[in-house]
Amino acid sequence: MQVQKILKQIGKIIKESHREMIIGSQLACILVCALLIGRLANIAVEVSSTYGDRELPIYSVGIEEKKIAISFDAAWGAEDFEQIMEVLDKHEVKTTFFMTGEWVEKYPECVKTLVEKGHDLGNHSATHPDMTTISKEKQKEQILKVHNAVKELTGYEMELFRPPYGAYNNDVIRICYELNYYPIQWDVDSLDWKDYPPERIISNVCNHDSLGPGSIILCHNGAKYTAQALDEMLTNLKNQGYEIIPISELIMRDNYHMDVTGMQVAD
Repeated sequence: MQVQKILKQIGKIIKESHREMIIGSQLACILVCALLIGRLANIAVEVSSTYGDRELPIYSVGIEEKKIAISFDAAWGAEDFEQIMEVLDKHEVKTTFFMTGEWVEKYPECVKTLVEKGHDLGNHSATHPDMTTISKEKQKEQILKVHNAVKELTGYEMELFRPPYGAYNNDVIRICYELNYYPIQWDVDSLDWKDYPPERIISNVCNHDSLGPGSIILCHNGAKYTAQALDEMLTNLKNQGYEIIPISELIMRDNYHMDVTGMQVAD
């Protein structure tokens, strides 16, 4: 659209110019046109999810500010949901919940609470399949079914997708962008799904080798000890100087490319 607009403007300039326009001016106009088109072409590739021949989701964000995001995958259970909300409220922290369609259907009041409290709502597929084992049409269905259910329930338009099991291929990433979604992974795993005790979960996050500005932390709603670990985890992260924000506020929206690790890097 930008290229077409500029070409129209240049065409108008040429059309309205006097017939006696000197050759040098014509050449200058053509040169400007070529430069503008080349510049726009460069801008187009500056926003890229591709590294080599691979399509990559966002594992982390390349920033200098000590901002990070905590995310919760919600695919089973909600027994600890209220406790998690209380801890997040205490620390005035907003996070991102990636929800399956089954979880949304089973716990609609939890979904509404997340919206009311200002947390990100993320899509985690309808039935939690390995997205790489199903057709492209089924991949779309898995995303859109949850999207439409959440929109109908809350009016919220989701834009973040985390593939179940972290499993993806080029098709999954391309379909995400086709559906106006950002595919999101993580670079710090709490491993809370292994039912480690609270102190181990805290250490897995706060002492993780990959933890740094732009990190995305993976936790799970419904894991056995996550809620118990959360208060100290947040305190520790804040003491390290980190500001915790939702993924939607952390990621870059334009002028970036991916490095080999799946980090967004500004152009």
